[in-house]
Amino acid sequence: MPKVSESHRAGRRRQILAGARRAFARHGYEGATVARLEQATGLSRGAIFNYFPDKWSIFYALAEEDTDRLGRLWLEEGYGSVLRRMAREDPDWLGVYLELVRKLGTEPELREQWSQRSPELSEEMKRRVEEMQQGHELRDDVDPEEIGRFLGLLLDGIAVQVTAGFPVGDVEPLLRLVSAAIAPQ
Repeated sequence: MPKVSESHRAGRRRQILAGARRAFARHGYEGATVARLEQATGLSRGAIFNYFPDKWSIFYALAEEDTDRLGRLWLEEGYGSVLRRMAREDPDWLGVYLELVRKLGTEPELREQWSQRSPELSEEMKRRVEEMQQGHELRDDVDPEEIGRFLGLLLDGIAVQVTAGFPVGDVEPLLRLVSAAIAPQ
């Protein structure tokens, strides 16, 4: 069997993830059958599952990629950039995100797997909140993890709103409200 380069493997993996994202967004997790994944990626099931052991692994990789991308965006550009991004996100894809939340809520082993992802990024985000508290950019009377939970709940609410077909519109007033809530007292 010929050996393929790392760049070829990375490109093929990207191709699978891009096609799977379209299939999941259009059909949901359950409706994104192997046949639909084949159609969306332009690859055979053998080619797809040579890179991922199962459909959940593809779905998980996409969710992890999105979560990590938003975490990095927050670290680099601030929470406002994340809020704006979520408000503009494709409603169909956000619906898939809500399917992830549903699966995590009903399957403890998946919830445990999810809670163990990206520990470095989680720690980096926590450190950033602590730095902002010490620099008097954020209130310091609330635990950094609670600030993160509050901001996460807001993003989850935006995901629900957009998925339900209710565009968020101008996020700046909402961002001012959130900023006031976490501003130093």
